[in-house]
Amino acid sequence: MKKNIPFLLALTVILACSPRKNGFVNRKYQGFTTQYNVLFNGKEALKSELTNREKSYKDNFYAPYIKLLTYEEQASASTMDNLGFTPNTEGVPPSDFFRDDAPDNSSGNTGNTAGALQVAEIKALKAIEKHSMLFNGKEKNKQIFDAYILLAKARLFQGKNLEALDAINTLKKNFPKDKRLNLAKIYEAYAYGKMGDFYQSDESFRDLKKEKLKKSDKKLLSVFYSEMLLESGKKEDAISELEDAYKFNKNKKLRSRIAFLRGQILASLGENEKARESFVTAYKNARNFEFEVKSQIEIAKTFNGKDDEYEGAKKYLENISKKGTYASRKNEFYYALGLMANKAGKKDEAQDYFKKSVKEKISDSQIRGLAYYEIGKKHFEENDYLSAGVYYDSAYAAMNYPPAKENLKSLTENIKQVSKNYYLIKKNDSILKLAKMSNDERIAYFTKHIETIKAKEAKDEMAKKKAEKNKNNKFETTDFALLNGTNNTSSFMDFSGGSKTFYFANQSTVSKGNSDFKQIWGNRALTDNWRTSTKQNSIEDLKNEALGINSAPNPRRFEPDFYIEKIPTKTEELAVLKKDRDTATLGIGRMYENFFSNTPLATKTLYDLVDSNTDEETELQALYQIFSMNYEKNPSATERAKQLILQKYPYTSYAEFVKNPKKAEFTSSDTEVLNQYAEAYKLFEEGKYEDSKKLIDEALQKYPKDVLIPKFTLLQAFNTGKTAGKEIMILQLEQLMLNYPKTSEGVKAKQMLEYLKSDLKVEQFDANGNPINPQVQAPTATQPQNNIPAKPMQKDNRIKSLQEMQQEDDPQPLRPVEPKKDK
Repeated sequence: MKKNIPFLLALTVILACSPRKNGFVNRKYQGFTTQYNVLFNGKEALKSELTNREKSYKDNFYAPYIKLLTYEEQASASTMDNLGFTPNTEGVPPSDFFRDDAPDNSSGNTGNTAGALQVAEIKALKAIEKHSMLFNGKEKNKQIFDAYILLAKARLFQGKNLEALDAINTLKKNFPKDKRLNLAKIYEAYAYGKMGDFYQSDESFRDLKKEKLKKSDKKLLSVFYSEMLLESGKKEDAISELEDAYKFNKNKKLRSRIAFLRGQILASLGENEKARESFVTAYKNARNFEFEVKSQIEIAKTFNGKDDEYEGAKKYLENISKKGTYASRKNEFYYALGLMANKAGKKDEAQDYFKKSVKEKISDSQIRGLAYYEIGKKHFEENDYLSAGVYYDSAYAAMNYPPAKENLKSLTENIKQVSKNYYLIKKNDSILKLAKMSNDERIAYFTKHIETIKAKEAKDEMAKKKAEKNKNNKFETTDFALLNGTNNTSSFMDFSGGSKTFYFANQSTVSKGNSDFKQIWGNRALTDNWRTSTKQNSIEDLKNEALGINSAPNPRRFEPDFYIEKIPTKTEELAVLKKDRDTATLGIGRMYENFFSNTPLATKTLYDLVDSNTDEETELQALYQIFSMNYEKNPSATERAKQLILQKYPYTSYAEFVKNPKKAEFTSSDTEVLNQYAEAYKLFEEGKYEDSKKLIDEALQKYPKDVLIPKFTLLQAFNTGKTAGKEIMILQLEQLMLNYPKTSEGVKAKQMLEYLKSDLKVEQFDANGNPINPQVQAPTATQPQNNIPAKPMQKDNRIKSLQEMQQEDDPQPLRPVEPKKDK
């Protein structure tokens, strides 16, 4: 050995002096030092990051699609070019494939993530800089290929997709004929997909599929390609590619995930039968208890009640929910059974299962929320919005998947608004009803009410005494144990009935605590600053607030006079109550339509309001709402409302609206319509206003969707101004502006209204033609037609001629113009 030492030292010095020469020995030396020095450290840094991610990874089964690969697949790989690469999407625009807005811990320890990825990137760059042997544009150190792959991965994990592509392009340039080049091209296509360039990504993947690939490359390509196809919205192609991925990959855990994702896509396309088969495959290959349970739930979701045997499927799920560890997930299996019962048309049975689900011990908060939601959904479909709101409140509190929670939030808020109006109506109706009663009737009514209160309080008191007695018995048992020197090893004494159970497991204590808390604070949401929050957070709160129910009992609550004294007696007070009730009813009718699209219930509510002898303003608004939400979908329901508006309020913009409601779209004009408009305009110029009006009315009825309808309407307003007066013309212009705001006629109507209203002075005349002082008798909307001015307008109120208006605004606003051929 001593003889060889000088030779080895000399060889080392020679190699150190010329490490970059293109020689066999130099290539081997640089490759060795690259692999086992700098590059090794970079790979270890990336591997540690993947290991951290794998440990904290948790599937989000409530997103539209699960992530196909887990970080465990990468961390267990012996080399960095195996399956399982899943880039960190932080900072990258979300795609359809990763539409899981729920908090996701899959990125591991965020404090070390950036550091580990940066170390891997730096090590890769250092390996390239120090050990590259680039001669004539070709890299002679084969290990530099791995350095570029590591560099690309480290950058992709950080969301640096463009920089990753730069590394891959350099690799392709320096290794033009390397046998591993297809691996780089796979990551290149994948990076294009993450940048949103789906066309280029698809082209690259298609070209690669034509190449003769290694088995490992086929595995990687099939997984990445199916993911990209799903991101780009090509669900059918993604399904086909996932089938190839399932065939190429023999790992059962990955196969289970592929089958599960395929089932989710098929279910989104409505192919429940195929989806169910795919979920069954996912269940059979599952290597995770959570994955098994969720696969069973997805199988239930895709149950076909028409073809499948419901009883057999139900028996299977009921049996499996009782076996071993599955028993701890009964609430989830009951939820799945409820979904199956719904599909089979057994609505009542489904509700029983959902109620069982919420009573079981919770294992998944989102499932608990979904079960509450299904219960509330049934009440919602039956138009019982108040009961639905109670369950939706519970669902909202239980859910932990943000998108589902956010979707439910607006619905619960809408129901709370409806509930607030509902209980206000109920309270005011009760007061108005009591106000009409005689004193004896009131005494009888409240005596019965007091008896109900006494019975309830007696029942509550009995339950309280029973709880106190049980509590005292537990104290005595504990004292006896202490006196005998037993059970003295615990520093915290248990009063719950068991020698080794937790104190707060005592249900009676918990119930009493809840009762005391509600008595002091009321129902509060589990949110920050709950103590100072004044926000009502439940339907029960709204009910108690509207009905004036106080949790603290009043000493006079058993005296009828205590309630009778609160009943208002003044006419003004009763009028205010009725006005508030009618306004709330009008509001709740609008809410049924705007919030829930329940037009029949909204129509019935508003017609009931009209029949309750409400004031004119509220009645007119109710009739208008009935007409506007029904005239297109259900014209027969609007007939009564239309006639009432025309009879009671003929000189309002609402009357103009029901005569000619705005149309959703127009069609082009033909020669006949153009000729009719020209004729109507000619009659107007000749002063034959009634003839012009008659011709326009015919056109409005015959061509309701013609493009010239706004012009006809504007010309009709001018005719009205000449015959009926300025005030009626203003109403028609207002309606024109409301119906066709974006047309040139609608804009002109708005400009004319600004001018006409600036000097408007309404004059009223009595039956004898004498002017009425507006300060003595204000005009109302229901005055008969003979109160409309029969005398000519005063000079300051006269209608300007059409020619004058044309000169001020547009030289020829009403001339018939043939529409463009492309319209």
